[in-house]
Amino acid sequence: MILPPGRRGDLTNQQWERLKPLLPAQKPKVGRPSNDHRTILNGIRVDSANRCAVARFAGTLWHLGNGVRSILSLFAKVGCGQGCYRGSNQLADADGNLDWEVHYVDGSEIPCSPTCGRGTHGELDASSKLSAIEQVQQREALGRSVGGFSTKIHLRCEGNGLPLTFLLTVGERHEAVVFESLMQQGSVKRSGSGRPRLRPRRVVGDKGYSRGKIRCYLRRRGIRLTIPRKSNEQRRGKA
Repeated sequence: MILPPGRRGDLTNQQWERLKPLLPAQKPKVGRPSNDHRTILNGIRVDSANRCAVARFAGTLWHLGNGVRSILSLFAKVGCGQGCYRGSNQLADADGNLDWEVHYVDGSEIPCSPTCGRGTHGELDASSKLSAIEQVQQREALGRSVGGFSTKIHLRCEGNGLPLTFLLTVGERHEAVVFESLMQQGSVKRSGSGRPRLRPRRVVGDKGYSRGKIRCYLRRRGIRLTIPRKSNEQRRGKA
């Protein structure tokens, strides 16, 4: 089934009503006109390369790209991304839609253009042994792995597949290195009093997370685990 332009990937009214309070105030309608936040977010959600997006935004494509970049820049400056994550997760938890029985962790590489990170803006460490370009690439999570120039995203999802938190690292960074940082993020404030909820009852991961340090970390916190062992790994303990 092919959805008509204006529907595929759009935020529903219910989604927009939940997301709207978490966004910065809309820019006043003075000077150069700008698209409202809902139009910009719909443009981000829809792949600009497909026909649906071209048909929908044909009249505004000339400044939609600049609009998306400016809005994303604004959102980044005010910490809107993390705020939306926390706010939406809190609403989902209040509705009972977050599964705390099991959480999934994984990492995936995102290919990047070799020209990314070539600029040298921003503060640089004069005492660093890395070149200016290398410092920028490290800061922007750009690196070269077996699969080429890439960024790696490390994600933790709850049992229903909703993302709770993520980390970005250079492409060659191993998943196990940032596991503890991934588990220490993504706390959800509960309705009423009490500490935010953070720990699941069980963590599921692939063989990349099969390390004694990770198993000990989870056992000390009373978290069960489902992580297959490597064929050359010596079995120790119960898990």
